[in-house]
Amino acid sequence: MPENTMEKPNIVTCTAPVNIAVIKYWGKRNEELILPINSSLSVTLHQDQLKTTTTVATSRSFQEDRIWLNGKEEDITHPRLQSCLREIRRLARKRRNDGDPALDPSVLSLKVHICSVNNFPTAAGLASSAAGFACLVYTLARVFGTEGELSGIARQGSGSACRSMYGGFVQWIMGQKDDGKDSLAQQVEPETHWPELRILVLVASAEKKSVGSTSGMQTSVQTSCLLKHRAESVVPGRMEEMIEAVRGKDFVAFAELTMKDSNQFHATCLDTYPPIFYLNSVSQQVINLVHRYNRHYGETRLAYTFDAGPNAVIYTLQQHVPEFVQAVQHFFPPESNGGQFIQGLPVNQAALSEELKQAIGLEPMPKGISYIISTKAGPGPRVVEDPTQHLIGSDGMPKHTV
Repeated sequence: MPENTMEKPNIVTCTAPVNIAVIKYWGKRNEELILPINSSLSVTLHQDQLKTTTTVATSRSFQEDRIWLNGKEEDITHPRLQSCLREIRRLARKRRNDGDPALDPSVLSLKVHICSVNNFPTAAGLASSAAGFACLVYTLARVFGTEGELSGIARQGSGSACRSMYGGFVQWIMGQKDDGKDSLAQQVEPETHWPELRILVLVASAEKKSVGSTSGMQTSVQTSCLLKHRAESVVPGRMEEMIEAVRGKDFVAFAELTMKDSNQFHATCLDTYPPIFYLNSVSQQVINLVHRYNRHYGETRLAYTFDAGPNAVIYTLQQHVPEFVQAVQHFFPPESNGGQFIQGLPVNQAALSEELKQAIGLEPMPKGISYIISTKAGPGPRVVEDPTQHLIGSDGMPKHTV
């Protein structure tokens, strides 16, 4: 269609958060519907620090559905993308057929242009697919006028994406039904529930991981006896204990469950055949640092968790952040000892006592940690009202491409 006759596209932009699981999801009982072998629980990180932004445009002028991720056009026929598009359009059609007069029927046949960017490294074990698919589903729902329960659709894009549909503390209930209708996310507590809780992402590597989560899970399900034991005998009890710890703001219980669950998840990766190694020497050193720090104070002040990658996520309370960040800078001396090392929420300066240095007693690993992202629990997906923030221009194409 010639440029001058092209109608102005309808454009919607939304953002969605990253979530970090404290009780891990690893392994599916149904690959196509992405149904997990166990329930899981996560904390939604604040979008001021980590988010995906997605713009969806619709127009009669568009010939086909298209998608751009971080400035590069990707294959829209990917089965998981197609699942999300198909489900949102199906819900919109159902709403129309149910006689909702507010829904414009012509919208249902329109093609979409989707543009999405992350403000953090993609595929480095920082839950980029969770934020990405949550944002996609949330934005498409706004465009097509679908309402109601969306976490089940986000789940079909990426399992943990269902948890990014809510803020605060979120459980993903595994469900029992074969069709997955009861495998949904549910908010346990909102982001305002535990204001003192802080989250520090220690970025050890922003590179793409060598074994992706999807293939790693498949191999674990097929070969790990420990994974089966974990799903059936360990996680159900841990879920109850974790919900209780969150609701009671019991940091010691929360921290110890978080560390034990992270350790067991990585043990199932080792129990997989051939084994999967997501942790590296920097990750192991962070684990040592946390345990020695806690031992020095005779109480649990810090907790680590690692997803399918080497980056540590540290949970702690606000008053312990300055000293711990100083300890990280001491034992992982950065290239530039300045502001760039700490991103996100500001961190006050603190002195590191000789006594604590001695108690930790690790050999420093220069440049082991690239930078720290300082954040807290945050809200679920949001609509962006400012049209200057759209990633797609009035011509229906991305404003920036690589």
